[in-house]
Amino acid sequence: MLTAAPVQAAPAAPAAPALAAQPSKARVAKQKSRANYAVRYAYKQIGDRYRYGGTGPSSWDCSGLAGGSWKKAGVKMPRTTQQIYRGIKYKVSWKGAEAGDLLFFYKGRTHVGIYVGKGYMIHAPGSGRRVKKVKLNSYYKRQFSGGVRPGY
Repeated sequence: MLTAAPVQAAPAAPAAPALAAQPSKARVAKQKSRANYAVRYAYKQIGDRYRYGGTGPSSWDCSGLAGGSWKKAGVKMPRTTQQIYRGIKYKVSWKGAEAGDLLFFYKGRTHVGIYVGKGYMIHAPGSGRRVKKVKLNSYYKRQFSGGVRPGY
């Protein structure tokens, strides 16, 4: 009597890596339009006073300025820097930043600025100071702790 050896199943082919869904062209265009609006609004706040917990319209803290600028552009976001970072899913790198992106600094992401392009950001720097546009130099690069792209 002949018996057949057990048939071994061929090893399963490795699953193809899942590709992240790319936003549609219309969605990208809408996000860029909102980002441009947020940047223009942030420029108008230059010179306003810093106030801890400030959410405008004449005094701001860093997250109040970021949230207020994006709110004017039609995008609501959480209040604090940590909540904003956690709540916005589209993350960006230092080199991948585009105008309107929010850049976070320091351990714990305790400060945020609005990237305005060409190596500059607008932020509310701290007590006794005013909202200003600054060059993102090596100091900021060393302190960088992540970035997000609101509006998707």
